Amino acid sequence: MLSHFLMESPVGTLTLVKTGGVLSGLYTSARHAEPFGPRVSSGFEDVVEQLEQYFARKRTTFTVPIAAIGTPFQQRVWAELRTIPYGETRSYGQLAEAIGNRSAMRAVGAANGRNPISIIVPCHRVIGSDGTLVGYGGGLERKRFLLDLEQATLPSGRTLF
Repeated sequence: MLSHFLMESPVGTLTLVKTGGVLSGLYTSARHAEPFGPRVSSGFEDVVEQLEQYFARKRTTFTVPIAAIGTPFQQRVWAELRTIPYGETRSYGQLAEAIGNRSAMRAVGAANGRNPISIIVPCHRVIGSDGTLVGYGGGLERKRFLLDLEQATLPSGRTLF
């Protein structure tokens, strides 16, 4: 069964989606027009608690079960995203190299952009090879906020702020 819950956060309203009781979506913007099933008032306490801890800088990893739906390639990219440590960033090229296909930078970027579970699957930690903030479905302001929250550093060791 598909259901959704709306959560207010420092980056605006988050739409949390569960499929069969497992988190399958976390959207930061209204650009996603998919039907999310009925809006519910409970059943998302675990996700809300962990996100609140994250925004309060009391959590650096997430333990809620997730079930992102995508192609095998997307699944590989999303799994690799989860290995980027809190407070660190990777370029699209580094991500492509990590999955074993350096020439797949564009495909990695496309998979990153289709990540259905933002924040928990930290697509915001992927930046341009020159350290610029590029390509975030929730908007670059949100990406900047999340990286600043984590006090992220660029691969060269320079901070983003």
